[in-house]
Amino acid sequence: MRSFEKFKIWVLLICLVFELGYGFYLPGSYPHKYGVGDLLNVKVNSLTSIDTELPYSYYSLPFCQPQEGVKDSAENLGELLMGDRIENSPYRFKMYTNETEIFMCQTKPLSGEEFKLLKKRIDEMYQVNLILDNLPAIRYTRKAGYFLRWTGYPVGIKVQDAYYVFNHLKFTVLVHKYEETNVARVMGTGDGAEVISTVGKDGSEEPGYMVVGFEVVPCSVQHAPDSAKNLKMYNKYPTPIKCDPTTVAMAIKENEPVSFTYEVNFVESDIKWPSRWDAYLKMEGAKVHWFSILNSLMVITFLAGIVLVIFLRTVRRDLTRYEELDKEAQAQMNEELSGWKLVVSDVFRAPSNPGLLCAMVGDGVQILGMGVVTIMFAALGFMSPASRGTLITGMLFFYMILGVAAGYVAVRLWRTIFCGDHKGWISVSWKAACFFPGIAFLILTTLNFLLWGSHSTGAIPFSLFVVLILLWFCISVPLTLVGGYLGAKAPHIEYPVRTNQIPREIPPQKYPSWLLVLGAGTLPFGTLFIELFFIMSSLWMGRVYYVFGFLLIVMILLVIVCAEVSLVLTYMHLCVEDWKWWWKSFFASGSVAIYIFLYSVNYLIFDLKSLSGPVSATLYLGYSLFMVLAIMLATGTVGFLSSFWFVHFLFSSVKLD
Repeated sequence: MRSFEKFKIWVLLICLVFELGYGFYLPGSYPHKYGVGDLLNVKVNSLTSIDTELPYSYYSLPFCQPQEGVKDSAENLGELLMGDRIENSPYRFKMYTNETEIFMCQTKPLSGEEFKLLKKRIDEMYQVNLILDNLPAIRYTRKAGYFLRWTGYPVGIKVQDAYYVFNHLKFTVLVHKYEETNVARVMGTGDGAEVISTVGKDGSEEPGYMVVGFEVVPCSVQHAPDSAKNLKMYNKYPTPIKCDPTTVAMAIKENEPVSFTYEVNFVESDIKWPSRWDAYLKMEGAKVHWFSILNSLMVITFLAGIVLVIFLRTVRRDLTRYEELDKEAQAQMNEELSGWKLVVSDVFRAPSNPGLLCAMVGDGVQILGMGVVTIMFAALGFMSPASRGTLITGMLFFYMILGVAAGYVAVRLWRTIFCGDHKGWISVSWKAACFFPGIAFLILTTLNFLLWGSHSTGAIPFSLFVVLILLWFCISVPLTLVGGYLGAKAPHIEYPVRTNQIPREIPPQKYPSWLLVLGAGTLPFGTLFIELFFIMSSLWMGRVYYVFGFLLIVMILLVIVCAEVSLVLTYMHLCVEDWKWWWKSFFASGSVAIYIFLYSVNYLIFDLKSLSGPVSATLYLGYSLFMVLAIMLATGTVGFLSSFWFVHFLFSSVKLD
């Protein structure tokens, strides 16, 4: 009887798990079911251009405005930092109701300033970005027998010396019939949940639909100004409108109005709701990603072979010979020794600027932890493009929380360098809390002044600036100080050998050691430069990057390569009796940032040829500098910690009096 009761409990648990799996959706991805005739509101995002990288508000151009006035949508921290400004629009549809020749508005006669601004935005290839049920409008164009996908549509086009505006939009809304019937569920897309019943007033079953696609075809149609004089918004235009995307007709002229119209067609689709983002996230170049990983594995194998030789043949052989000798023979052998064994009394001598090194290593641990955790969550689907801004918001959150790790590592390293001395740990904690955020704040503030001067929506509002400063000093700094306190209480790492008071003279080298350090960055760069192209294209070419699984693998491989490179170079320096390995081990792997910055400059010159204006180029280089600084700290920390472990292990194996 008891076994039967246990069996029933297990069955119930299994059913519960299946039910949870069936009803579970990732954050920000809840479906919204609409009944036939329900209102669908289209929203507008900032105007964007790959020519300038400066986003502007949709209503900065003379477009039709909604009857209820322009209202901002609720935006998270990540959206604001990315320059998104989502607002309501006058475009509205009724679910599964096809409509044609819908009149929107006729603008006032274009003033001289509006005419010049429209021409400028058309020259700069600005795109209009519309959103329906959290899906961006997608546009298909045919080129050389292939279909190209674009998000948004251009403001207009220049043909010879005339400028034409796309004033008629042909929308296609793909819908999928809701499959679960007679159940009322609470669903939403982040704009507010709504309970929708599938049973009508008379008890009959009403079909419900979900939006699974949103396509737009922009057209330039000549509207007679007299035909629209007495029309109100959403009236039917009196004459038929033919939307032909291959021809343009509505030329903009100063002191002449522009009329806007649209049509919408609903098409039932086989696309299921969970697959509706596939059109935006189709992974192209999968073979290239695998080639990148294979390339990284070859570099890792090569370096691992060198490390294995160092450990098994060189170090282990030397240690075995050294330990087999008696004390008198060891004393005699010490006079004949060369290489790393001669720097045994200097290898743990405190480096120059130890406080700065501790702060940089602490910040590197914080940045590396943030990157790993964020990419893992993104690879699991918790930070999908459907939830705008969550990637940036998540990065900020994890960075602040990991301030504890930054303070702990920085202070414990400080105490290790000074053999357990507690003095100065508060100063080190403050340096760790302010070094990277301070430089980032300086760079972003400078760039923000440029965006403010350009009246771009990419500029961070003053109120958000205050919020960021409060997050920094009220959350990040206190957590870093808490980590520093824990590091001060934790036992320091004891050195296996004593350090002489008088430093040993480093013999002259055949070549500058820093040259070898800077050259070492080429190996980590070789593991990631292919993936770097996809990331740069996502950031600056308006493409969606969503292959976080590949990125996680590449990041793990990068960490391994950085550790191996730094370890090998540290051993090479010790072999030539150069005991100043602290900073060199940090920059051996951190120098990859130099090559990433050079690649960014190359990308600017050869791939972003159309990037116009000194402001856009300055923004690009400023953001690139911010990115490579974070990469330098993260990769340098990996190299330093692996070298510290190697040196500690190596000299702890040497038995001395």
